Amino acid sequence: MEDKRLARQWYVLHTKSRHEQVVHEGLLKKRMEVFLPRVKKKSARRDRRLMIEVPLFPGYLFIHTDLHPHTHLEIVKTAGVVKLVGTRSGPVPVAEETIASLRIMVASELPIATGFRLKHGDRVMVVRGPLAGVTGSFVRYRGAGRVMVHIEALGQFAAVEVNEEDLELLPPVLG
Repeated sequence: MEDKRLARQWYVLHTKSRHEQVVHEGLLKKRMEVFLPRVKKKSARRDRRLMIEVPLFPGYLFIHTDLHPHTHLEIVKTAGVVKLVGTRSGPVPVAEETIASLRIMVASELPIATGFRLKHGDRVMVVRGPLAGVTGSFVRYRGAGRVMVHIEALGQFAAVEVNEEDLELLPPVLG
């Protein structure tokens, strides 16, 4: 009986922040099949009106591989790779149909809306704008892409309103 982990399947690969292209190129050099879905988006810089290509899912790309220990090691040794996404029992494969659907969506060049739905209390970090580097907890949606974030210090809190697209979800604190 063949081990399912040694069959070639698509997996999600988590990368360091803004390292998707570096990981993509590094894995291509290792002759691995990777898919980094990108979409055109208006530049966030106020002094430019350029359309730029950005990853559809920031911090993630897809890799088609078996999970042979040698191959797995080569993947995680690639500069910018954090880990293969999965559970405690190992990486979880992505359906071929999902990858095919993403390829069609990206090729269409139609606007694609993405995002994550924040829940009250989620830990977030501001990654762009004048408040870049600030960490806090999500409070609520304000409408028009704006969200309210609480920053706690000295037993008190301050609230700030920022663009949802300028936030990155942080992993929960364990312990």
